[in-house]
Amino acid sequence: MIEETIRKLKIDSKEPIVIAVSGGPDSMALLSLLDSYFENIICAHVHHNTGRVGQDEDEKFVKDYCKKHHYTFESMKIEDYDKNNFHNQAHKKRYHFFEIIMKRYHSHYLFTAHHGDDLVETMLFRMMRGSTIEALHGFSEISKKNDYTIVRPLLKYTKEELLKYNVQNNIPYQIDSSNDKDVYTRNRIRKNILPFLKKEHRNVHLKFLKLSQELEQMERFIQKEAQKEKEVRFCSNILDISCWNHLEKIIAKRILQLILSDIYKEKQELLETIHIELLENLIMNVKSGTKLIFPNNLVIKKEYRKILFGEQKGTSYEMILEHDIRLPNGHEIRFVKEEESDSNFICRLKKEEIEFPLFVRTRKEHDKMEVKGLNGSKKIKEIFINSKVPEHTRMSYPIVTDKTGKIVWLPGVKKSKFDKTKEEKYDIILRYY
Repeated sequence: MIEETIRKLKIDSKEPIVIAVSGGPDSMALLSLLDSYFENIICAHVHHNTGRVGQDEDEKFVKDYCKKHHYTFESMKIEDYDKNNFHNQAHKKRYHFFEIIMKRYHSHYLFTAHHGDDLVETMLFRMMRGSTIEALHGFSEISKKNDYTIVRPLLKYTKEELLKYNVQNNIPYQIDSSNDKDVYTRNRIRKNILPFLKKEHRNVHLKFLKLSQELEQMERFIQKEAQKEKEVRFCSNILDISCWNHLEKIIAKRILQLILSDIYKEKQELLETIHIELLENLIMNVKSGTKLIFPNNLVIKKEYRKILFGEQKGTSYEMILEHDIRLPNGHEIRFVKEEESDSNFICRLKKEEIEFPLFVRTRKEHDKMEVKGLNGSKKIKEIFINSKVPEHTRMSYPIVTDKTGKIVWLPGVKKSKFDKTKEEKYDIILRYY
């Protein structure tokens, strides 16, 4: 089956190819299989530096194997990660390294060892997370990039088949112990759901592969139609929403995704599904002048039949609070795991009592909060005055609300009735810095 993929691409046997080789059974099987077709193989190994025992040994194993079999060996160690979105960062750094190696050796093909089980796990994982069609199809056998092509020739094979191949051909490999930890959702899918599906249908991975291919075809069509509409409606950061209701909902939604994708470029990880939902609600809001503040101070404002996209100016803002964020006033709100203090700079919340996501915004006229320890609500204006919050900071002072608009915390000033003590049950701890 791997020969079919190579024949489809018409790659010359002398052309240099890059293979992502971790040292695990999948990538070692791929390396062995491709050895029969290509003369110039470059093995690219990434040391993820996550603290897992054995990563140094993995690197040495691949290096020694390459030396023994006369493959070119290249490696990279990820030195540091930001605290947010580890997996996204690891993916970016990994593929940035691969691209460097491909340019160095003038290669146009990157081979990875994703197999059929990986595809099933990815599709199930994204389905559970609530992904779009664009992401739900998982990954393709052949993906075209600007300067190169990613090839995944093992999608018709299962993990079991690759392990058998290694045994039959005496192919050595390393074992990643983190694959057994139930703390990871993917591992739980691999250990509990996938065996059940295979029991029902031995070649269930081929069913998922066919579904993936059909979803990809649908995605290409939707993307093409949405791009046509975007080019007509979006110009100079202004979206014309005249006759917006005449569009198919999926096309309208994809137009918004394309616009935000263009704006955020390399910072796609800042975007969540909720951002599209908020933007859709803004378009349907009959009131002109309504606005949203998205990550990186992107302000989106409705003016009659137009939506304007630009940078935040002035003192008012509204931001989604799903990760640690830096506020326009220079302070930060962070999610912390433990906290001894019970001061007003700390807020403990119980998820079942409020609706998510949380928001941080500036004060609105007639804002009230049900203050902790009081029987009833109090105007935010009065709280600011009584707490001696300087008048010049009140208009830009952060207020934390839930999805319905209920005020749950005035960071550093006052707690609401939703705040929990250390002795009570809570799911989230927020700290204002």
